[in-house]
Amino acid sequence: MLFKPDPFLLCLIATLIVATFIPCHGAAVPVFNGLAVAVIAIMFFLQGARLSREAVVQGLTHWRLHLTILCATFVLFPALGLLLHAVAPGLLLGDVWMGMLFLCCLPSTVQSSIAFTSIGRGNVPAAVCAATASNIVGIFITPLLVGLVLARHGAQSGGVLNIVLQLLLPFVLGQLLQPWIGGWAHRNKKLLSMTDRGSILIVVYTAFSEAVTQGLWTRLPLEQIGMIAALDTVLLFLVLFVTGFGSRLAGFSREDEVAIVFCGSKKTLASGVPMANVLFAPATVGLVVLPLMIYHQIQLFVCAVLARRFAKRAEQEDARIVQAG
Repeated sequence: MLFKPDPFLLCLIATLIVATFIPCHGAAVPVFNGLAVAVIAIMFFLQGARLSREAVVQGLTHWRLHLTILCATFVLFPALGLLLHAVAPGLLLGDVWMGMLFLCCLPSTVQSSIAFTSIGRGNVPAAVCAATASNIVGIFITPLLVGLVLARHGAQSGGVLNIVLQLLLPFVLGQLLQPWIGGWAHRNKKLLSMTDRGSILIVVYTAFSEAVTQGLWTRLPLEQIGMIAALDTVLLFLVLFVTGFGSRLAGFSREDEVAIVFCGSKKTLASGVPMANVLFAPATVGLVVLPLMIYHQIQLFVCAVLARRFAKRAEQEDARIVQAG
């Protein structure tokens, strides 16, 4: 049987190629930033409109899942980062290693975690709550973790208002209008799917354009960039293995496993860069955020493939249930 490439993965590759050769810059940057915010807000609004109140309440009260995701984000990641540094401290330059450890201290993403959970047919209500909680908690806990891991004092970063306005408010509005537009949202699942994927592509293009314009391909020798990518990949696969195997071992459902894997393995670029500007000296920020920029791209690629596999597994389970019935 011939290998059939995933169309969404091809779109991601095409987006990165376009961002590399035609990055947005100048007056186009705020336009794409605004577009990304708008598409993400629409995604959250539609998610809120589609989800029943009972599902949202169940997501809010699923404390075991939330605790598992927070432990993966703020305990497992720093522990693995310190372990990799202890095993191979000479693989990266000092400031780059500092960036790798900083990456491990960051909160999860919100939009892509929820989008991939939705694509993988996971527990979206719980993912909304868990990913948002991780991002809000991270605003306060990340500087403390950076201080502990890097033996330096950090400052707290803002951003709670943006999270509330751009993510929670559209979701709440969708929930309030759910009795009137919930049926329409269910009948137009393809629109939701396009919104999920479109938001990720726009975020990828905007973020990678910024990385390219900041000199991603000229800051370090090619072999050093390759080493960063290799360590980022090792880190990601270790976390994916632990969260996936651990969630099944702990007795979580398939839907919860999907949410734990995607929310627990992500690291936010959108919040990470501003935090780095606050926590580190200006001369080192560029190298510090480089591992995060590369990890951000790797996590999107890997999770795009993984989400499709989760979705296929869910479809197979549904087919077996129908046949058994």
